[in-house]
Amino acid sequence: MVEKSSVANFWPSIYEPLRQFGTRMAELVAPASEASSGDDAYRISLELPGVSEDDIELTVEGGVVSVKGEKKTEREERSDTWYFSERQYGAFSRSFRLPDDADEDAVKADLKDGVLNITIPRKAAAKGGGKRVEIGKG
Repeated sequence: MVEKSSVANFWPSIYEPLRQFGTRMAELVAPASEASSGDDAYRISLELPGVSEDDIELTVEGGVVSVKGEKKTEREERSDTWYFSERQYGAFSRSFRLPDDADEDAVKADLKDGVLNITIPRKAAAKGGGKRVEIGKG
């Protein structure tokens, strides 16, 4: 009789290569990105050459910025003696967890020359250093 714990350890080892393959494929399809922070805002840039603004969905929810979309490119060339046609399609998705001081309500984005630039302002720091609490006599 096979113990239950040895079976449980066996199945994850079989599926591990498949899980790793899926992760690698997702990394290949995901657009290259760059994230940085400054004193006033966080900035994220994603390379999306050939992707139109209409094919990009940008959302901010629960402290996460998500970019989803689909790349659709077609190229066709003809001559008297030859014909060339190429098509590329593929969905992509990237998500970025925001720090606590990011202002989710003021996110801005623009797409220029195949690069999506996202700016997330930082919330203003609380002024005054806190509230003084009186200590009573017990």
